[in-house]
Formats: sequence, structure tokens, C-alpha cells
Amino acid sequence: MKKVLFSALIAVFVLALAACGSGEKDKKTLVVGASNVPHAVILEKAKPLLEKKGITLKIKKFQDYVLPNQTLASKDLDANYFQHIPYLEKEIQEKGYNFVNAGKIHLEPMGIYSKKYKSLKDLPNGGTVIMSNNVSERGRMLALLQKGGVIKLKDGVDVVKATEKDIVENPKNLKFKTDVEPGLTPKLYENNEGDAIFINSNYAIDAKLNPTKDAIAIEGSDSPYANIIAVRKGDENRKEIKELVEVLHSKEIQDFITKEYKGAVLPVSE
Repeated sequence: MKKVLFSALIAVFVLALAACGSGEKDKKTLVVGASNVPHAVILEKAKPLLEKKGITLKIKKFQDYVLPNQTLASKDLDANYFQHIPYLEKEIQEKGYNFVNAGKIHLEPMGIYSKKYKSLKDLPNGGTVIMSNNVSERGRMLALLQKGGVIKLKDGVDVVKATEKDIVENPKNLKFKTDVEPGLTPKLYENNEGDAIFINSNYAIDAKLNPTKDAIAIEGSDSPYANIIAVRKGDENRKEIKELVEVLHSKEIQDFITKEYKGAVLPVSE
């Protein structure tokens, strides 16, 4: 009788181990590249929600805008989350990446900062405005200056593609410095360089700036520069990618973005 009972217990133990092993095997892992803030922070919040769906999320952080796409192309990432649609389109055009947008997640309103002036209208004659060297955002920056009433772009120009050549009125004779890496803009602001400087909200937040309070001008929610989950073409149909986007569009994550960033980052669910 004892032998039968012992054999039965061994059988149950072996089955339990097999079941555990099977569960581990069934778990899927997603490796997603992301900027530190807010992208990686949002993904960290999504981790337990994905775990419930049998997906382990690994986050690889990047400090620049070049390596995340290179790493996605080399298949060391399953997706990345750091860029907006115009930047993705520019990267595809210039570098031939076979990437697609798997879903819009949030908008980071672009802001203009100044330690010297309280508004764009206070900028001096011949003042210097510092912009990043991110060409895909040049029109975005110019559109914000136009909205602030300090320049005028030619009628009918697509602001996403606008450049300094499209400026038809510049009454303050503003000068534009456009050779700065985006990640260095907060440092230039701290060093009080230029009269005004554009800083992407992710870098502003990372530098402990509050875009809604510290910027002298900021984009509205109508901006076309939503940040997205980008994947290699075809992977947008992978179940794990769909689950990732679904979780990031969930009420829990969208409410977290709203509460955590208080308007400096706006949730998008398209």
C-alpha cells in the first residue's frame, strides 16, 4: 500500500513539474527599446498587465534617437517606443528601414524654454532661437513660433515639412541655431545659451523641467507628432505586439499617463 501511495505521489510531482515547465515555455518575451522618460516609465507600468497575459516585457533604454531604430533593424528588439510618426517616416525614407507604426500611444507637446524671457513676444531683435538638429521636427518648431506670432510661414505650406526657407515674415530678425543634438538641449538651457530653446518633453521631464509650467510656449493636443510603437513590417500582426498596444491603450495606463505627467504627456489611443 505504501509503495502504491509513494508511486502516486511521485507521479503527481512529475506532472506538476511538467506543468510548470510547460507554463514557462508558453510564456512569451517582448524586448522593447525606449527612451528613459516617459516611454520606459510607461512600459514599466504596463509590465504587470502584460504578465497577466503571459508576456514578459524586457525594456532596453536608449539616450538617443539613432540606436533604437538600428537595434530594431538588427532584430535585437521586438519593437521600439521613442519616436513620432514624422520621424519614423524620415528614417524609413533616408535609411530604408522596413518598419511600420503598430499604434499611437502618447503625445509629448513640444515646448520652448527661456531663462531670460517670459514669452515669445519678449524675444529681442536679432535674438537666437536654438533648435535641435532633428530635421523631421523643424516644421513642428517653426509652427510653434508662428502660433506665438513671432514668424509667419508661407501660405499653404505643410508645417510637418516646413523649413527656415518657408519663413516669409521674421519681424524680430530671429536667428536659428540648428545643429544641436536633441538630448543636449536641456544642458544648453541650464547654461543659459541662446534667447530661447526648443526642448522635447521627454528630455525636459528627464531634466526635472515641467513643460506645462516652465515652457514659455507649448504645443496643444492637436499636434500630429504622436509617439508610437514601431515594429518591423509584418510584426504588427504578432499577438504579443497587439497585446502590448492593447495594454498601453487600456484605461489603467492612459489614466496613469494623465495623472503622472499632468499635461506634459497626453495619452493617445489610436
